[in-house]
Amino acid sequence: MSKTCIIARHGNTFRPGETPTRVGGKTDLPLVEEERARAIGRYLAANAIGLDKLYAAPLRRTTRTAELIAEEAGLSLPVIAEARFTEIDHGPDENKTEEQVKRRLGEEEARRAGLTGLPGEEIAARGERILEAWNTRAIVPPGWRVDTGEIIRAWRAFAAAIPDGERVLLCTSNGIIRFAPYLLGDEGHDAFCREHDIKVATGSISIFRHDGERWRCDAWNVKPYKIPGL
Repeated sequence: MSKTCIIARHGNTFRPGETPTRVGGKTDLPLVEEERARAIGRYLAANAIGLDKLYAAPLRRTTRTAELIAEEAGLSLPVIAEARFTEIDHGPDENKTEEQVKRRLGEEEARRAGLTGLPGEEIAARGERILEAWNTRAIVPPGWRVDTGEIIRAWRAFAAAIPDGERVLLCTSNGIIRFAPYLLGDEGHDAFCREHDIKVATGSISIFRHDGERWRCDAWNVKPYKIPGL
């Protein structure tokens, strides 16, 4: 029998005009809008995608997103807390702006290389390359407190525990979701990263199905809030 794991990223935590910062598991921000979560619920309803269980990382932004999905889809399901998928810890970059993060990472890399007196543009470029590796290959930047092995094992254990024939949805965060393609295997993850942007949007969903033999990704980074009519 088959089973399905639907992964949702929470909705927005910054209002238009606000400067976003790196927000990890230690910062429990609320949602500032409901539309992205509700669009996921409408997407499930419009495509007759029912759920057997609904999980969320125990943060306000993820739990509330899951609640809104269920409400909009007309599902009477409790939200089950799943602490293994709480967002990552950005260490010294928690609550810092993107420019501040790039500067810190660039300066640290320059120090390790024994380089001094580099112009600000070069420092920022070095930091940007480090963040690009995170966004394209899930390579953790220096200083962030992320146990990639633990996250990968969590995804595989969670998926393996889904009973045959069930369809579940898990709401979590961007830093965690990029490791979900490890369900496809180590080589499958590498190939996936070459073909897809692993940095998913707020309010997006990804769908993994197991056909009885292996997992496959049927949809990645789908944005229901951008689908006309939903």
